[in-house]
Parts: sequence; C-alpha cells; structure tokens
Amino acid sequence: MAVVTPTSASQLMSSFVRFDAEFFKPEFIDNYQKVSSIAGIISLGNLTRRITQGSNPKFTQSGLPCVNGKNVYFGTMTEGEPNFVSHDEFERLSGYTLQRNDLVITLKHATKVGRIWIVEDDEPRIFSRNVGLIRLKDDSPVKPSVLLLYLWTKQGQLLIDRCATGGTTGQITLPMSELRQLPVPPIEKDEQEIINNLFWKSRDCIKTSVDAITQAQQLLESELGLDKLRFDKPVGYTARFSVVGLSASVNANRIDAQCFSPEAVFYEDWLLKHANCDRLGLLLASTAKGRQQAEAETGTTDYCSIKHITGREIVGASKAYPSAGTPTARKDDLLLAITGATIGKIGIVNRYDNLIYSGDMLRLRANGSVSPHYLLLTLDNHLGQVQFNRWITGSTNGHLSPRDVGKVLVPRLAPETEEQIAALVAESLEKRQESEQLLEQAKSRVEQLIEEAVQA
Repeated sequence: MAVVTPTSASQLMSSFVRFDAEFFKPEFIDNYQKVSSIAGIISLGNLTRRITQGSNPKFTQSGLPCVNGKNVYFGTMTEGEPNFVSHDEFERLSGYTLQRNDLVITLKHATKVGRIWIVEDDEPRIFSRNVGLIRLKDDSPVKPSVLLLYLWTKQGQLLIDRCATGGTTGQITLPMSELRQLPVPPIEKDEQEIINNLFWKSRDCIKTSVDAITQAQQLLESELGLDKLRFDKPVGYTARFSVVGLSASVNANRIDAQCFSPEAVFYEDWLLKHANCDRLGLLLASTAKGRQQAEAETGTTDYCSIKHITGREIVGASKAYPSAGTPTARKDDLLLAITGATIGKIGIVNRYDNLIYSGDMLRLRANGSVSPHYLLLTLDNHLGQVQFNRWITGSTNGHLSPRDVGKVLVPRLAPETEEQIAALVAESLEKRQESEQLLEQAKSRVEQLIEEAVQA
C-alpha cells in the first residue's frame, strides 16, 4: 500500500530546497522535528571551524597515506588499505591534512553514507573526495567525541540519511551544504565529561587489545625464528616431475603452478626442517562445512557468514531458521573461509554458545591437544595463510577443500609458550569486546539524553 506524506509549503521552502519524496519520509520528518524541537539547538556548521569535502589527488603506489571512504567505519579509521600520494602531492594538498580530533565522514557510497570516526593521532595523512572533514571550533560547546557519538546515534544517522541524495553514477551522495545544516542538541558539560571518558576508555581498551595480539605474534615469530627469515621472490620457478605427486610427504595430486609457488614451498620446507610441526588435521576433533541459510529478523538461531569475521572473531551475527541437520559451532570453535575472495580468513566463536554458519565456511574444532586461541594465531599468521593459499583450487571462484585444510602445517612450541601466546590472544579478544561495550554505553547515553530533551 502506498504511503502518503503530507507536507506544508513552508517545509518545502526549507533551507534544504528539496522536493523529493525520500526527503519527506515519515520517519525522517518525525526524527527531524523531534531533534529540532530541543531548546538550544545549533546547526553543525555553526560549531565548526572547517567542514569540507576532500581533495582529488593523484595517487601513487606508495608514499604518504590518503584516507578514502573504504577506510572509515563505525569504530575505526584503519579498515582496508589507504591510497597513497607522493610527498610533492602531499605538500600541494597540505590544506587537506587531517589533525587529531577531526571527524571524518563518508560522503559517497553505493548504499550507505555517513559512516564516521575520529582522528586519534597526528600522523601525516590527507583525505580524498569521497570523505568529508568536520573540524570543531576551539571554543565549541560540544566535545569532538560527543559530536561523533551523536552523529553515530539512531537520531543522528536518520538526519544524515535524510540529507543523502542520488548521485549521477549510481552512488548515494551526502552534500556538504546539507551536512552543515544538521541540528545538534546541547548536552550538559558534566554529561559530556562522562560520555567523553567512556569513549576514551573504550579506545584505551583497543590499544591494549592491539598490544596483546602484537606481543603474541612477536612471541610466535621469535620462537620460530620467523622474525629473521627472509623470502626472496624469484622471477620464475620450476618443479620437478618427481615431486609433483608428492609435496613434503603429502600427496598433492596437483600439477598447477599455484600449488608449487616458491613462497609456499619455501615456508613448508623450512618448517619441516627447523620446527616441530603437526598437520592441522591431526589437531582437530572434527570439521564441518556450513550451509547457506536465509536470514530472518525473527529467526531462532544466531547465524554468521564470512562478513561477520572481524578482528579474528565472529561479531554481529544475524538470525536464521536452521534446517534439519544443519551443523553448528560452539564457543572456542574456529570458522575458516573456504570459498571466494577471502579464503583463509579465520575467526573464533567467542560470543555465541550455539551458532550456525554459511556454506562458504568450515568449522574447525580442536581436539584438546592444542589451544584454539594458539591455533587461531598460527593459522591467521602469514605462515598459515600462505599454506591455505597453496591449496586453493578454481580460477573464477576459488575454493579450499576441507581435505586440503588438514594438510596445513602447525608449528608446535613448548607447552608453556603456547599457553602464553593463547592467553595473549584471549586477552586481546576480551579487551576488544570491552571496548565495544563501553562505546555502546556512551552512544546509548547520548540517545537517552536526546530522548529526555525531546520530552522536556
């Protein structure tokens, strides 16, 4: 049934100068009117010293980083790979250099604009045209972290979504002129201090998480001597016919170039000669390939796919109705991507007691002779990833056979060292989850304050 939204001439002649139906959707109008009714409201443009779209630089293969839309998410500004510009280009566009406490927001995307985060350091970087800058005045009554969380709330995101327009290339665009008009409600100073403290405690947890996983990786690599190991990629390579059928005492039954890539052969041979190793298959109690499920908001069971692997664990699972005989994963199981562009991506089930998973993932359940957290780190390490890549088959849509997964070599260390590494990995995951909880607590507090102000 069609939805009819009546509007007045005064609304049509607003500063946005918009006449399209999308702009006047009931949920957008209702949210805008509620936020705008709060006493002391101020437009975003009046809070900022600078609010602008990024530059259009000439990119290079290396150099100084240029933040693009793929780098900006809710919770980080480091996802994906940045573009790079030369030092000369960086100097030419020095007016687009980011500073600590700047907010960066995505302005163009196929489905969603308005992803936003805060610049946490003064590392030299500029930003590209599909990213916007929000830099507050020195005397702004709103702290950068509080503004970030406000724009991240359901109210802030509805305001941003209302401003979005269709682009000429099929992209959604967030115009800077409309972003400047966004209403920002006042928040008491003492409340801002509480919210700001929660936010930076969250970031401290992330730093602890990163430090812990870095220590674990360094310990693993130093114990194995990988920190001193160097592989020089040759221009070309050959494999003798006598070793095509056998690869380090494992039946390869392959004659393709990928299976005998120099890097894969180099690391496998080095492990067999210099480390105590077990084949992955000998360390697992069971494996099980998942099944594709139709996601449903009213589903009875948590369901994940490769997109839910974030930071080496499963995060943000959706819901689905499991079909009969669907395999499940439990706490401390590992889920490995075995199909598509991200083969080898791996995460541990840490937040769910019972989880079903998609058909492009393989469940790995440790048999008790090795810690799943130690196994997670070794398989996520370059040492494990290069082995997974070796056994991929298919050209247009790669696949990793469960049988070949078991061939991967897992280095074994002294029990106390493996326990130390596993403890660091577990600490990293725990601190990451604590950070998310603090961030959600801060955002929820801002949402609550807005609702209270609307009711006042």
